[in-house]
Amino acid sequence: MKTVQVAGADFRVLDRGAGKPVLLVHGFPLDHGMWQAQTEFLVPRYRVIAPDLRCFGESPAAVGTVTMEQMADDLAGLLDSLHVTEPVVFCGLSMGGYVAWQFWRKYAARLRALVLCDTRSQADSAETVQSRQKMIDHVLRAGTQFVADAMLPKLFAQDTFRRAPELVEAVRQKILAARPESIAAAIRGLTIRPDVTGQLGSIRLPTLVVVGEHDVISPPAEMQAMAAAIPAARCVVLPDAGHMTPLENPAAFNAALGRFLEGC
Repeated sequence: MKTVQVAGADFRVLDRGAGKPVLLVHGFPLDHGMWQAQTEFLVPRYRVIAPDLRCFGESPAAVGTVTMEQMADDLAGLLDSLHVTEPVVFCGLSMGGYVAWQFWRKYAARLRALVLCDTRSQADSAETVQSRQKMIDHVLRAGTQFVADAMLPKLFAQDTFRRAPELVEAVRQKILAARPESIAAAIRGLTIRPDVTGQLGSIRLPTLVVVGEHDVISPPAEMQAMAAAIPAARCVVLPDAGHMTPLENPAAFNAALGRFLEGC
């Protein structure tokens, strides 16, 4: 891990390998470590850049509201600090996909391709906003246990709890270790992110859409429709996975990612 300064703040980032840069952007409320299997797979052929986003891991804590746009700005500054001048393949999961939309909107010239994993183009519904506000209230009052208890059943396919309990527990520990104020700041940013569904047809980049067959947060039908709206996109539905496809089925995920990168 490197420490990289962006706008006066110290961000932690994994930067390994050489070649075409692939930017791996984690989901909420995790850190760069969720991409370990992808990092090992990609490093022999690509330059892998996997940061801890603002609020998470060893990157800066935050209070108030941290928007998806601010996270995109952080990533652009991070690429500058790492002297990355060629376009990157942006691979984002869930919240990382929400950041990808804003990075594309502001920094499209810095993109070679998009990989959108288990994410959504829609803004939060009123019901979801209300649910997120409850999570903010709970996490600020009682800590991160509520977040772990609320999220874990939705993150993984049911079979994952049986065949890989150590994986579920590792994610639980990551959530428990997160900073309550930073989690609240990121949740506030999630609730005000814009709906980009109407802009999907304007994305003129090679795009891979990946979704777990058992994802209940961003279901396959929804992601297939999203892919159909992006002119140069294709969708891969991975078996034996829910919302956390890179962790639940890394072999299938890496195979799909590898094939896609070869054509970029």
